[in-house]
Amino acid sequence: MSASRKQILVDPISKNNPVVVLMLGICSALAVTAQVKPALVMGISVTVVLAFSNVIISLLRNTIPNRIRIIVQLVVIAALVIIVEQILKAFAYDVWGQLSVFIGLIITNCILMGRLEAFALGNTPFDSFLDGIGNGLGYTAILLIVAIAREFLGSGSLMGYTVIPESFYEAGYMNNGLMILPPMALIVVGCIIWVHRSIDKDLQE
Repeated sequence: MSASRKQILVDPISKNNPVVVLMLGICSALAVTAQVKPALVMGISVTVVLAFSNVIISLLRNTIPNRIRIIVQLVVIAALVIIVEQILKAFAYDVWGQLSVFIGLIITNCILMGRLEAFALGNTPFDSFLDGIGNGLGYTAILLIVAIAREFLGSGSLMGYTVIPESFYEAGYMNNGLMILPPMALIVVGCIIWVHRSIDKDLQE
C-alpha cells in the first residue's frame, strides 16, 4: 500500500479522528456507550455503511446530477442501513434490541454525509473505501473507549461480564451510577478531546 493510501486509512483513527477533531458523530456516543457490546456493534455497523456508501457514491460520482446528489447519497445510506439492520435482527437480535432506533439513526450520522461530500465525490472507489474504513474505525475507537470507561466504572463489568471482584464490594466499593447516565458520555468524550489536543500541538489554538 502506498504512503498516501496508508495515510488515508490511518489518519482518521488518530490524528484526524472524526469525533475528537471534527466533532462529528458525538450524539450517538451519548446513547449507545453505557455498555461495550452495543457500542462495538454500532461502531462496526457505521464502519460497514460508511465504507460501502463511499464506494457506491465514488462509482456513481460522474453520473449523479449535482442538484440531486444529496438525495442520491441519502438513498444509498438508507439502503445500506436497512441491510445492516436486517442482518442484526437475524443474527444478533439481543444487541439489535439494545440499539433499537439508534441503528436507523445511522442515516443521520454526520460522519457519513461528511465523508461522501468531502471525499467520495472526488476520489477513486478504492481510496474512498479506505477512507470509509479509516473514519469508521476512528469513530468505533472513541465509542469503545467511552463504553469501557462507563461500563467498568458504572456497572463493574465489561461486555456484560463482572470484572470487579466481589471482595471489593464487600470492602465497601460501590459502582458509580452516574457513569451510566448519558451526560457522562459527553464528559468522557470531552476528556478524550482534551487529551488528544494536549498531545497534538497542531490542534491547539
